[in-house]
Amino acid sequence: MPGSRRLSQRISEGDGIAIIARVDDIASARAAEEQGAKALAVEHAVAGLRESTRLPLLWLGPGRPVDADAVAVRPGAPHAAELETVLAVRDEDELEAALEEHDPEILLLAAAREDGDGADPLESVLELLPDVPAGKLAIAEVDVETRDEVVALERAGFDAVLAPAGRIDGLVGAAPPDV
Repeated sequence: MPGSRRLSQRISEGDGIAIIARVDDIASARAAEEQGAKALAVEHAVAGLRESTRLPLLWLGPGRPVDADAVAVRPGAPHAAELETVLAVRDEDELEAALEEHDPEILLLAAAREDGDGADPLESVLELLPDVPAGKLAIAEVDVETRDEVVALERAGFDAVLAPAGRIDGLVGAAPPDV
């Protein structure tokens, strides 16, 4: 297994879309790695996680990142210069601002969190993707439950998707055939 802990490298290597597993303990991190996840995402410190895996760690939580290789930040928010930065955006305006303020290598596209708008989260992130410039890596932050949903994201051009730990083996698969 490649030993790089650089998130951008891990999600862009190999065929197919990369699965980034959301984990909250060592057992789920080890299981996700065994099932084929290319990276792990955490929202809080997990004692011993750094020593338990060779996968890159993406910090999604509030506060100072602990043992992370990359950190997701909102446009305009301060971030640790020593970590790989993933700009998290929820709509076209935020994406435009992020691209104007920064030159992000990686973007985390999430569905807008507006209550009652009835928008399908998967469709929301798919609508944002065409505005991502060529050469940038795009991660979808949307609940996926099936391999078909992962394949739809991959065919659209996403490089990675965040997924809950415990379901990784059903989401990882070979690259879809060209249609």
